[in-house]
Amino acid sequence: MIKLAKVSKFFKTKAGKKYILKDVSMILPSDKNIGILGRNGTGKSTIMRMLGQIEFPNKGNITSDKSFSWPLGLSGGFVGNMTGKANVKFVCRLYGKSEKEITEIINYVKDFSELDDYFDMPIKTYSSGMRSRLSFGLSLSFNFDYLLIDETLSVGDAKFRKKSQMALIKKIETCKVLLVSHDMGTLKDICDSGIVVHNGNMEYFEDINVAIEEYKMINK
Repeated sequence: MIKLAKVSKFFKTKAGKKYILKDVSMILPSDKNIGILGRNGTGKSTIMRMLGQIEFPNKGNITSDKSFSWPLGLSGGFVGNMTGKANVKFVCRLYGKSEKEITEIINYVKDFSELDDYFDMPIKTYSSGMRSRLSFGLSLSFNFDYLLIDETLSVGDAKFRKKSQMALIKKIETCKVLLVSHDMGTLKDICDSGIVVHNGNMEYFEDINVAIEEYKMINK
């Protein structure tokens, strides 16, 4: 489960504090794929990162006994002067992988990302799409309890998008998902339940269809 205890998250602006969440407490089940919905600027991505314990609240606590991936839709965090291969190896070492596991992961990511010679070139030479493909493949090569997916489910041309979607569907068979998306069809296909973020609060709905209807109501 993921437990929120009196959680507040805000950013300081010239007009004062802008609250993403204000004194929110709830328990989210660990057996659900959860979609995160809300209008632009409500802080959906920030909330996803907090639930995944990548970002932290200003007040209160978020706790979980689960493991979380980095956001699949983001390609930040790589070291620009290092090659794709070196970045993959670096992440593997951070997660305590053995030499055998590192070799297997490097081979998987190189094959999946289809970067070819670019895999041995510095990340700073990559396009944003190439960085995302590397990040996507790296995420799929690790075993997490939750995959964090921020808007982007796949990148590249039509062939690569289909390949990515099939790989993601297969991965979801062995883990759960926290998904930020504006695509209602994708949310319905992947998620069981939903969180709707609005005016510094978030509400959990057991049925993703009910969450989508609530989102449509506040988005009129």
